[in-house]
Amino acid sequence: MKFPFLLALGITTMLTPLRADDPVVFISAFKSGDEGAIHAFRFDAENGQLKPLHRTTDIDNPFFLSLSPDGSVLYAIDAEQFGGDKDEFVAAYAVQGHSGRLNRLNRTSTRGTASCYLDVDATGKTVVVANYSTGNIASLPVHKDGSLGPAVSFIQHSGSSVDPKRQTGPYAHSIVVSPDNRFVLAADLGIDRILVYRLNPATAELTPNDVQSFATLSPGSGPRHLTFHPNGKRVYVINELLNTITFFDYASETGVLTQRQEIATLPADFSGTSHTADLKITPDGKFLYGTNRGHDSIAIFRIADNGQLNLVRMEPSLGTGPQNLLITPDGRWLLCANMPGNNVAVFAIDPLTGGLTASGSPVHIPMPSCIRWLN
Repeated sequence: MKFPFLLALGITTMLTPLRADDPVVFISAFKSGDEGAIHAFRFDAENGQLKPLHRTTDIDNPFFLSLSPDGSVLYAIDAEQFGGDKDEFVAAYAVQGHSGRLNRLNRTSTRGTASCYLDVDATGKTVVVANYSTGNIASLPVHKDGSLGPAVSFIQHSGSSVDPKRQTGPYAHSIVVSPDNRFVLAADLGIDRILVYRLNPATAELTPNDVQSFATLSPGSGPRHLTFHPNGKRVYVINELLNTITFFDYASETGVLTQRQEIATLPADFSGTSHTADLKITPDGKFLYGTNRGHDSIAIFRIADNGQLNLVRMEPSLGTGPQNLLITPDGRWLLCANMPGNNVAVFAIDPLTGGLTASGSPVHIPMPSCIRWLN
């Protein structure tokens, strides 16, 4: 059996049978028009293969995706002109089981441009968004059906840092809800800060943390993405401009961040141009992976008992510009979106060494920018 959208992807071979209980992977194609889409794949957990299911095309430049805690709603950036003069949107979609199909519910303004990151709180009642070009963040309330209301919190960042090209003002690049659902952390590339906000899950409101409103990174770092360790007591930040990762202890009662380490993501003898993008940690908390765009590699770190990172080695990302990573909940597989390389590579993870082994050839997708998992 053949499907027209598979032919558009250059896939002409017969599909192997799909099992309804296999997980679904959603991958955004950062394009406009018919190429701009949210691709759904069935993931074969036995061999790491991605098997196309469906394309949702009523969306432009869906740079980032996030799923509700129960997997019933997917949220996506929707931007006719990404980074333009007009505010962009978050679109809400009802997930149609494991079919890969999405039914649009509504969309709401992000209150900014180059909207580049989304997260959903543990109750499923709040969506937070970071807007890169306008240097601000917003929080959106979620209605009972998963649709979104207008922003109830809008916070404009201010300041600058030392890079004369990239840090002339604030550039909010990610926003993440803490595992305890008490705080929201926003990495701002332009001002070298992680800003800390208190979250009121009942109202979706954000307020600056009165104990510590921000943590400062080394000048010129350019913090991009951050992630919490599975133990909920550590935060790791990948810095786009200095190609480093900064490790903080996190106090869940107060939201206070205390810096413990800064480590390079590139080989010491690398002299080319490269910028980091994303980082993910295995569910057992033993290994951290970070992407290098330019060096086109995935840096593998072992996490010590005290949280310190130790570089294991670099692995080629099997494409240009590794943008986004996903580690499967069982810790067996890592998926890497090589955005300008137009492919997604799947790697098996060695649980003892953290090493990566490619599972077949990468799958072609135009400008893949974000990967999300539905059990």
